[in-house]
Amino acid sequence: MLRGSDLGVRPFDPGADGPLAFFSPPPDEREVDRYWVNAPYAYVVITYDEEESEHRYYAVEPDLDEFERELLDRVADDIRDPLLYKEGTGRTDEETLRTELESLLEQYGVDAGMDTFHSLAYYLYRDFRGFGKVDPLLNDAHIEDVSCDGYDLPIFVYHDEYTDIETNVSFGKDALDNYVIRLAQQSGRHISVGDPMVETTLSDGSRAELALGEEVTPRGSAFTIRQYAEEPFTPIDLVDYGTFSIEQMAYFWLCIEHNKSLIFAGGTASGKTTSMNAVSMFIPPRAKVLSIEDTRELSLYHDNWLSSVTRERRSEGTDIDMYDLLRSALRHRPEYIIVGEVRGAEAITLFQAMNTGHTTFSTMHADSIETVINRLENEPINVPRAMVQSLDMLSIQTLTRSDDQRIRRAKVVGEIGGIDQRTGELDYSSAFEWRAEADEFRRNDSGLLDEIREERGWARAELLREVRRRERFLDLCSRLGVNGYRRFTALVNEYYADPGHVMDRLEERAEEDETVTAPDTGATDLDAR
Repeated sequence: MLRGSDLGVRPFDPGADGPLAFFSPPPDEREVDRYWVNAPYAYVVITYDEEESEHRYYAVEPDLDEFERELLDRVADDIRDPLLYKEGTGRTDEETLRTELESLLEQYGVDAGMDTFHSLAYYLYRDFRGFGKVDPLLNDAHIEDVSCDGYDLPIFVYHDEYTDIETNVSFGKDALDNYVIRLAQQSGRHISVGDPMVETTLSDGSRAELALGEEVTPRGSAFTIRQYAEEPFTPIDLVDYGTFSIEQMAYFWLCIEHNKSLIFAGGTASGKTTSMNAVSMFIPPRAKVLSIEDTRELSLYHDNWLSSVTRERRSEGTDIDMYDLLRSALRHRPEYIIVGEVRGAEAITLFQAMNTGHTTFSTMHADSIETVINRLENEPINVPRAMVQSLDMLSIQTLTRSDDQRIRRAKVVGEIGGIDQRTGELDYSSAFEWRAEADEFRRNDSGLLDEIREERGWARAELLREVRRRERFLDLCSRLGVNGYRRFTALVNEYYADPGHVMDRLEERAEEDETVTAPDTGATDLDAR
């Protein structure tokens, strides 16, 4: 084969070849932050507009001149078939793409510099294997949500430091329609004008809600992508953020060990699933756990865990919904069943499982204990009151503001009692309450802890000793920065095996660490995650 040039491709050298991208803030905006999201190719600049009193988010990618853009379009067309062939052999990766790009440029006779070569390679990989124009946003660890509301509208993100902020990324009509279709196809789902709404999980684990066309979203195709931390949050993370107190986590731990069922309720983005995943780390190490979800969100470091996800019918076969999965789950004889969200007919089966001795965790959209009970007892869930009382605990979470920052707090942790014989109503009480004015949690008497004491045959002093030991365990983990979910779960498992030994080890580490300070109930440097 005749070759028109010999590029001599080498690794990118920022000193000799870069920088690849330049950015200067608009005259009326002041730069307040700048950081890499995909070094050395893409970075983010945060500015502040004094007149508008708002921040703006700029995703900065390698600069391309007119010739390079035309070259990228041609390469993207010509490289598609070789990549599809390589994909069939299981060899498609970033290195394969670079090799194909080098071969094509040499065939074209283009004497490209390394800045051009690596810029083209970045865009090809971003568009073929990444998430296109949204890729820098999804590579930003500070972003929780990415929202596109329609054609030619700026995408908004929720940033953990600057909250809701407008970006410089947008899509035209055809580009946005194609992008939404592509996201659905990449996640194995079908979306069309006849079936224009899809909820799915992307390849990186993010949860996406997609809408195609203008029929259900009049401003055009839309999507919202909810990012999740690479590692799930642990109970220590939630204590450090102030969502729960150490006392509450010790309470959850003791109740979960003793097979008390729990529902986390709250509004959108109040942290229900995050909290449920975190407290699931208290499940005893050998217990059989089965999870049921519409989209994959849970992540447990547990040996005996069977994960199941619902399936939509596409070309053939039948739908498998949460009700089907739950009925099947009971045949696996799990000890703990985790259901992503209670919202329909599956709730009856879930409460039947509670009545037959299975411990269950789930989430629900509701803002109070009364609302949870009302939703459970009425359409479309319709759980009989006699079955609702088999639920032990409710944690009501809220997303609110404090000092101009959004915070998540457990508003109340309630306990479900029996049915009042006089009124016929379901009794409930609060074990913990959040006081917003002081941002602190108040502990009340707990009927569940008394039940556990009676089941174990403990004196009250023995119960208090065990609760305090677990509080001390969590306190030491917080002070020592033990917040990775694998390490934390391993320590919990060690506690189940030999609590005295693991407590001695933690106390020794605390004594050796001269930099340990008293635990802070507010936010920590975890906010930078």
